[in-house]
Amino acid sequence: MKISARACGGFAGLAQSYELDTSSLAEGPALETLLRRLDFFGAAPSCAIGADLPRWEITVEDGPRCHTVFLREDGSGGEWQHLLDRLRETG
Repeated sequence: MKISARACGGFAGLAQSYELDTSSLAEGPALETLLRRLDFFGAAPSCAIGADLPRWEITVEDGPRCHTVFLREDGSGGEWQHLLDRLRETG
């Protein structure tokens, strides 16, 4: 799977981006498991309101499937935050 993640916004307005290919990473199988657990290709999590919150655009390509999810990093934790943390650690 190819994962592309971009963030922008927040108080500082800092941009972050990550490009990963799970087939070339030791952490690849764990990321793929997390994406399946999140039902990434069927998901459309709602964005929290707030211009001061970082906004993420995450795209995953898996063969013919390609899906993009938009979310805000609002500090609520959960599996979506876990995905963002894993992308930062791996990327």
